Amino acid sequence: MKLTGINALITGGSQGLGKTIACRFAQAGANVAVCARDEKLLRQAREEIGRAAPAGARVAAHVCDVSNPQAVDQLIATAEKEIGPLQVLVNNAGIYGPMGPTEEVNFAEWTRALEINLYGALLPCRALIPAMKKAGRGKIIFISGGGATQPLPNLSAYAASKAAVVRLMETLAEELRPFHIDVNAVAPGALKTRLVQQVLDAGPEKVGAAFYAKNKKWAEDGATPLELGADLCVYLAAPESDGITGKLISAQWDPWPRLHEFRQELSGSDIYCLRRIVPEDRGKKF
Repeated sequence: MKLTGINALITGGSQGLGKTIACRFAQAGANVAVCARDEKLLRQAREEIGRAAPAGARVAAHVCDVSNPQAVDQLIATAEKEIGPLQVLVNNAGIYGPMGPTEEVNFAEWTRALEINLYGALLPCRALIPAMKKAGRGKIIFISGGGATQPLPNLSAYAASKAAVVRLMETLAEELRPFHIDVNAVAPGALKTRLVQQVLDAGPEKVGAAFYAKNKKWAEDGATPLELGADLCVYLAAPESDGITGKLISAQWDPWPRLHEFRQELSGSDIYCLRRIVPEDRGKKF
């Protein structure tokens, strides 16, 4: 199994993509710790992850607000006591935040989305990086979203936080490259999760007619399978992908099962990165 002997922490692991990632990690042989804020959902998730795990695998689940530094430090300490030193971190916890015109949404809700989506990804990294540096290895995976690479009118907190997450990923990748710690982001595609229902509940007057229509279609006709993004996370956590770092990879569109074949070409290039487009890139000269 690809992840035998690996201990991993997945934030936001009580439902949706996070739970699917945790189950796939367990199936691949990893010892898994998950966290979320809902204790009831966490208990249910732990049972499901345990059923997916091979005999003898360790599974832990703890309530944690990943935007709280003290809570994150306690989570890391407890998880390592239960499953062992953590070599892999998947920053999955996230929310849409307030929906509507930016000047009209509640500011406290707007900042709360950044606390969870951005600070909640930074804090587990800060807690785990020292041990990863000492070990001379590690894998950090961020979950990106559509807001990272394109504007999302009426979801400005989500879009801004996800773009920030990707640039944080790219920055950490450069900082940690000398320590053989790979840092990447996964764009899982359009997913049929609780977030879709939140958009439908908000209505087209808040999220815009086009975005509402997309989510309605995903709810009715299906969307990208959760397992696709989860399997990409397994790939990025496994030794097979060692040396691939600083990349935003699409589970749906990129040939990620073969990326290790292009390791040298990817190293030092701006492929799968956020970059500014200049006129020459489009065949123009201003």
